[in-house]
Amino acid sequence: MSARFSSEEFENLKRLLSVYEWGLAALMTKLNIINDDLRSYQENSSIDHIASRIKAPESIAQKLHSAGVEVTAENAKKHLRDIAGVRVITSFAKDISFLVELIRTMPDVNIIDEKDYINTPKQSGYRSYHMIVEVPVFFSGASENITVEIQLRTSAMNFWATLEHKARYKYREHIPTHLSDELAVIADKIADLDQRMYLIHEIINLINE
Repeated sequence: MSARFSSEEFENLKRLLSVYEWGLAALMTKLNIINDDLRSYQENSSIDHIASRIKAPESIAQKLHSAGVEVTAENAKKHLRDIAGVRVITSFAKDISFLVELIRTMPDVNIIDEKDYINTPKQSGYRSYHMIVEVPVFFSGASENITVEIQLRTSAMNFWATLEHKARYKYREHIPTHLSDELAVIADKIADLDQRMYLIHEIINLINE
């Protein structure tokens, strides 16, 4: 039987998700300004595109259930840090460290955790840079901090992660060994491809200069 919110808690969750949506909108505004500035005035197209999402109530309920805590809105806020999420896709891996530094300097954005899965990939081969940030939201005469997960990865890393996610969903988290091994090999090849594409990009820039 799948986990779900009670009617009362679902109403509490809807209110909570509204606050997360406001915080996510505030962060997206900052990121979109950075993107517009880089493209229009800095001649630096580090960002390919940006996507955002709010986790669905069903996913929140299931994650709380898997964590062994009661399925309530309060527990969602207390135990989950990825209710709101942003994914920043870059052209090259080198762009990620540049963008991470920009995010660190954002006013009213407090970084509470970072995980570098690019220099230290997961065993599966997964590569991405994760940041958990707090964003203040002012409403009803008070300010409240909400957490947002930011994932930064290249287009190639994102393609691999999407494929691996489909495989995990298909096999209900139990991917056959031969398939997981192949995914790990492909992840290494993608990392090498990212580096080689960046070198070509740099050579072209030198020629243009």
